[in-house]
Amino acid sequence: MALVSLAMAGVLCLASLAWANGTGDDAGSGAGDAPAATGAAGTAGAEAAESSDDGSDVVSYGAVSVDRDGGSAVAEGVDFGVTGFTRAQVGSNRAIDGVYYGYTYLVGTSPDVFAAVFANMEGEDPYVVLHVPASAESFGVDPSDPDALEDFKTMLYDLDLYNANGGVTLAPDQMEWHVTADDEYAVGNVVYSFGVEAKEGRYYVAVAGADGSDVTNLGSPDYVELGHCAYGSIVPAADVDIELAPEGFDALVEFLTEMDYSPLWVTLKTTGVAIVFIFVLGLLAAYWSLTLSKRAQSVVDSIFTIPMVLPPTVCGFLLLMLLGRNTLLGQWFVDIGFPLIFSWPATVIASVVVAFPLMYRSARGAFEGLDQNMLDAARTLGWSNFKIFRRLMLPLAWSSIAAGTVLAFARALGEFGATLFLAGNYAGITQTIPLAIYFQWMNGRTDVALFWTGIIIVFSFFVILFINIWSGHTTKYRKRGSDDA
Repeated sequence: MALVSLAMAGVLCLASLAWANGTGDDAGSGAGDAPAATGAAGTAGAEAAESSDDGSDVVSYGAVSVDRDGGSAVAEGVDFGVTGFTRAQVGSNRAIDGVYYGYTYLVGTSPDVFAAVFANMEGEDPYVVLHVPASAESFGVDPSDPDALEDFKTMLYDLDLYNANGGVTLAPDQMEWHVTADDEYAVGNVVYSFGVEAKEGRYYVAVAGADGSDVTNLGSPDYVELGHCAYGSIVPAADVDIELAPEGFDALVEFLTEMDYSPLWVTLKTTGVAIVFIFVLGLLAAYWSLTLSKRAQSVVDSIFTIPMVLPPTVCGFLLLMLLGRNTLLGQWFVDIGFPLIFSWPATVIASVVVAFPLMYRSARGAFEGLDQNMLDAARTLGWSNFKIFRRLMLPLAWSSIAAGTVLAFARALGEFGATLFLAGNYAGITQTIPLAIYFQWMNGRTDVALFWTGIIIVFSFFVILFINIWSGHTTKYRKRGSDDA
């Protein structure tokens, strides 16, 4: 299992670095679906669309080169390029300044942009409505000429694929395309309006029924499921700068030097402090609970154990209700200048609360398994309770205590839900590695998420290995002492 863990961690780390050198999440994985276009760019690269393997962040699908930031593209033999490419995942269905224009996408401060809207009518194949501004015709992008559009559609597909992060892409060969230079275009009773200046200096793409109704309402007879909107500017190819990233080892150095390592420091600091509290409180709680009556033990044991069975989000919510600024306890901490919520101490509190039961249950089970006659004999020899605890109970129960420490440490290391509720996600302050993995993945940085996944696996492995070796030496020492006796 140890070798499996190390191998898995190594694979994850290497995969994250490979992604850092390549295209990101899904650009490379979908390259095989590139359209078989007939224009200059399509003819050069229709056979095999693939990401570059030279270690750079510029990705070539056929003859199209996409800049490392995913916002620009050029193609061989094509006089125009694309800049400012943006993929708006969702739009808004609210009125703008009291006027309802339909389902809208904000596309910037200029009407002179192209915009492609993905749509899916119930019972029909998905389609794309592409608006090409009149200015693009001077660059060779003529909406009335299908062949002239192929280079642009191929370039648009590659940019969209690069930024998709696993979402639906504008694939020319997989869906119907409606191309227009008009400011309004209708597909059935659904009207697509482009260059709508709903606010002064702010332009939108609006989708509504022919009567101005909401076509995204499930009850509408013209219901359409709207996806993302891709937009940007068409400019001369000479005006497009494609930034090359370092290659090979330099790319690895750049990835590691640009990495924000604060989640590692926050995690180490949080888990290190938390495990001290968990270890001490768990042992004391286990020892103290055994001194109570049987009925009281049942009640106390239930209280100490309940965080282990509650979902972490519930624990975080309850802690927020207890320590929030609107509570007496939370306000008291604010008054003394030590606010708890959304601060680093909150990450420690969350980790302690959710991991404490594992330490407590392991220690209590170990103490209950000790020979009571031996403990009573020690008392008859005049040993104090503290001496008995330190000289007999701890050494004899150490294997179980060490196991409980490992489990509690692992639980604190991987804490997510309660930490997010109580401490929030503030980079360099409360963002632990589990939070970083989730939010980096949500932001499309799978390479960074994989890197942190590999780090936490390797770190966890060596910590657990150290504790197991330490526990093994203790067990051998105790066994040798027993044999000598």
